[in-house]
Amino acid sequence: MTQSTTRPNTTSPGPAAPATASGVGRIVRSNLSTAELYEDAIRAGEGIVAAEGPLVVRTGKHTGRSPQDKFIVKEPGSANKIWWGDVNRPIALEHYDRLRARLMAYLADRPVYAQDCFIGAHPAHRRSLRVYTETAWASIFARNLFRRPSADELASFAPNFTIINVPSFQADPATEGTRTGTAILVNLKAMEILIVGTEYAGEIKKSAFTVMNYLMPDEGVLPMHSAANVGADGNSVVFFGLSGTGKTTLSADPLRSLVGDDEHGWGVDGVFNFEGGCYAKTIRLSPMYEPDIFATTRRFGTVLENVDLDPVTRELDLDSERFTENTRGAYPLHFIGNADPTGMAGQPTNVVLLTADAFGVLPPISRLTADQAQYHFISGYTAKLAGTEIGVKEPQATFSACFGAPFMPRHPGEYASMLAERLAQYNVRAWLVNTGWTGGPYGIGERMNIDHTRSMVRAALDGRLDGVPTVTDPIFGIEVPVSCPDVPDAVLQPRGTWADGEAYDRQAAALARMFADNFAVYADGVAESVRRAGPRVVGDGGPELKVAGPGEG
Repeated sequence: MTQSTTRPNTTSPGPAAPATASGVGRIVRSNLSTAELYEDAIRAGEGIVAAEGPLVVRTGKHTGRSPQDKFIVKEPGSANKIWWGDVNRPIALEHYDRLRARLMAYLADRPVYAQDCFIGAHPAHRRSLRVYTETAWASIFARNLFRRPSADELASFAPNFTIINVPSFQADPATEGTRTGTAILVNLKAMEILIVGTEYAGEIKKSAFTVMNYLMPDEGVLPMHSAANVGADGNSVVFFGLSGTGKTTLSADPLRSLVGDDEHGWGVDGVFNFEGGCYAKTIRLSPMYEPDIFATTRRFGTVLENVDLDPVTRELDLDSERFTENTRGAYPLHFIGNADPTGMAGQPTNVVLLTADAFGVLPPISRLTADQAQYHFISGYTAKLAGTEIGVKEPQATFSACFGAPFMPRHPGEYASMLAERLAQYNVRAWLVNTGWTGGPYGIGERMNIDHTRSMVRAALDGRLDGVPTVTDPIFGIEVPVSCPDVPDAVLQPRGTWADGEAYDRQAAALARMFADNFAVYADGVAESVRRAGPRVVGDGGPELKVAGPGEG
C-alpha cells in the first residue's frame, strides 16, 4: 500500500486560527479510507472484526476519560478567559514544550496516521482539524466523529488546530508537570492538543470540544454539550444531559430528524452540530427502544470500544460489563437513518434539561422559568449509581456545570448568561425531564418508563402541555403538569409514587441541600435572581414540605 504524506498548508476554509507545523514524524499516512484503516488495524493486532462488520478494540486500563490528567497551558493570550480550578488545571508552557520535544523525537521514525476533518457544520464557525494518531483504529474514530471534507476541500486543506494522539508515549511527572504518565495537554496559543498515555478515544473527541467551547463565545455562539433534533415543521429542540440521562436515546426520535447527539453551537442562525458522528454508550442497548443506535453496532465502519463478544462466532454481547460499563460505539451520523445531513437547524422552540435522578424525588417533567433554567444548567445534576464499591449502596449525586464541566474552559456563568439571552430572544420554553427513578430511590423504586418519557417530551415539544394546569413543587419550585397525554396522572407527582411520603420528604430535602452546597461555588458569577431560583433548603425560611394542589402553579 502506498504511503502518503500530509499536504502542504494553504488557505483553510472557515475562520482562520493559529496553526503550528507539527513536525510529526517522517512517515505520515494521510486520509486513508475506512477500509484501508481496517486492514492496517487488523494487521497490527489493534482489534478484531465482529460478526456483521464492526471493529472491536480494547483500550487497556483507561476505559473512560481521565479528567485529572487534563491540563490547559497557561499563557497570556488565554489566561484571563479561563476559569482556573479543579476542572481547568494549568500547566506551564515550559513543561508543555519539554514534553512535546520528547514526543516529537519519539515519533521521528514511527509511522502515524492523519485525518483532515472539520468541526462545526456552520461554515462561518467551523474549524479545520488535523488528527494524528498512532493507531489505525483511532484514525477511523476521527473519521467517524468529525466532519469529512470534500475532495476539493482536502486539496486546499490547512489545519486551524491539531491533535496528536500517542497512547504508547508516557509523560514524565517529575520533569513535565503532569500528574501521571497520562496527559491531555491543551495549548490554546499554538492550537495544539497532545494526548499521551491513554488509548481511550473519547479524549480525542472531548479535547476538540474543549477548544470549541473556548472559541465559540467570542463569535456569539453558545457551545453546548447537547443533542438536537428538528421536526417536520422546522422547530428544533436542544437536549442537555450528562452520560446516562437519555440524551442520545431521546434525540434519536423516528418522528424527527437528528441534527446531532452530543455537541452543538447555538448562534444567530439557529443550532448546528460540531460533529459528523456519534459516540454512543452501547451497554444494554435495546433493539426495541433504541433500534437505530442498536443497528449501528451491526455495521462495517463502526468502532466498538471494550464491547464483549464470543471469540468463536464473533457475536456481540452488549449486556456484558466484563471490561467496563462504559462500552462505546463510534459511527458516522449517516448511519442513523433520519439524520439531517446538513447538521444545521433553525432556532429552537424548546430546551430540555435531562437528569437521571436515582434518588427518585424529581418530577418526570416540569416547566422552568428562565432563571431556573440557568440554575439547573449551571448545576448540571444527575445521580450515578454506586457501582461495585464495597459497602456503598446509595446513589451518588453528580453535578457537572453546563452538563459538561470537564470541557468548559470559561466560567459556567458566562455560558449560562448566553443561554438566558437566547431563551428570552427566541421565546424558548425550558423543561426539566427526569429519566431516573420513581416510587423510591434506586433499589426500591423503578426506572422511569421510556415510553412515558417519550410521550412527555413529545407533548412538551408540540405544545400539548402548554394549557395543562400545574402544581408548584414546594421544594424545587418548578411547575409540574397534572396530566399528560399517554401518561398516567399518578406518575407525574413523585411524592405520590412513594409508599412512604415522609421518606420522600426527607430525601427531597437532602437533595435540595446538595444542590445548594454545589451551587455555592458558582454563586459569585451569576445574577441574584439565578441564585434564588434553586430549591428551598429546609431551615432557610422555605416552606414546610407539602404538595401543592392543582392550580397553585
